Amino acid sequence: MTTDDAYVIAIDGPSGSGKGSLALAVARELGFHLLDSGAIYRLLALKAIEQQLDLDDEDQVVALLDDFDIRFEAGEELSIPILDGRNVAAELRREKTGDAASVVARHPAVRARLLELQRGFFRPPGLVADGRDMGTTVFPDARFKFFLYASPEVRAQRRYKQLINMELSANIADLQAEIEERDARDRNRSASPLKPAEDALIVDSSLMDLAQVTELVLSHIRETERYD
Repeated sequence: MTTDDAYVIAIDGPSGSGKGSLALAVARELGFHLLDSGAIYRLLALKAIEQQLDLDDEDQVVALLDDFDIRFEAGEELSIPILDGRNVAAELRREKTGDAASVVARHPAVRARLLELQRGFFRPPGLVADGRDMGTTVFPDARFKFFLYASPEVRAQRRYKQLINMELSANIADLQAEIEERDARDRNRSASPLKPAEDALIVDSSLMDLAQVTELVLSHIRETERYD
């Protein structure tokens, strides 16, 4: 397959909506490459936390990108993020890291530097990219765009189960409050705010499991390709 034949599937949505698991399932089914853009921001945020930087200081955060050694390895359910040679999957799933990622993502200079890094993941046979602005900013010409949503209550329950399975402490009420606060911050930021692309298919996964959402997305892709 040539680059002309390859295409991007953009999956956007708020934290905890299940877009990472969906992206991995779709990428495996189609044999596409995978981009977890949220993990990239979390990796940068984690590095900033470990170096005890001021997350609101744009210059300090941008400077970290001069020595930003990251990669992703295939996992059973999600990609495995590697930072400076370390598996940091557990650290990335903590709410503290997610909140920090939302803060650093507000900086226009950070987003500008990471834009080309993310676009570099696109290569044949295709790419499934998940994040918050894949279909609006990073890959505005993506052939398929989906916006995955779930209620804050459902997302808090999902995150709680995920953290407990990782043997991390968690409180559902605190998780829901943090999710709602992060949603508001992501929607209202000036740089690439969280919102569906105008041509995105909006999917509410509150009452669906991963298999059902995956089948819905794949059916839409196959049906569209059949008539193209």
